[in-house]
Amino acid sequence: VQLQAFGGGLVQEGGSLRLSCAGSGFRFDDYAIGWFRQAPGKERKFVARITWSGGDKYYADSVKGRFTISRDMAKNTFYLQMSSLKPEDTAIYYCAVTKSWSENADEYTDWGQGTLVTVSS
Repeated sequence: VQLQAFGGGLVQEGGSLRLSCAGSGFRFDDYAIGWFRQAPGKERKFVARITWSGGDKYYADSVKGRFTISRDMAKNTFYLQMSSLKPEDTAIYYCAVTKSWSENADEYTDWGQGTLVTVSS
């Protein structure tokens, strides 16, 4: 399994950014895909998840209504569209896959390398 996350950067408060995660080496329809983030000095936290079919999505309360998770099956890529960004959204964002339907990072078996998002006030 290989996951490559990209698209992070510096954005002003209230701005938008789209993260991408390209996957390969696994049977996509066996997995759900999730995004997590880790702020400096803090533990990794769940952000959002989606089934590969795209039929089920779930968000952390902190991002609900601002972030949208989606996928492009033809490109084997999934996305995290982030809007109305706040300084507290600053973190390294990771994509990961799991065969369960969970918010628990321990249940995700493979991880991308992370991409840094910095939101300035």
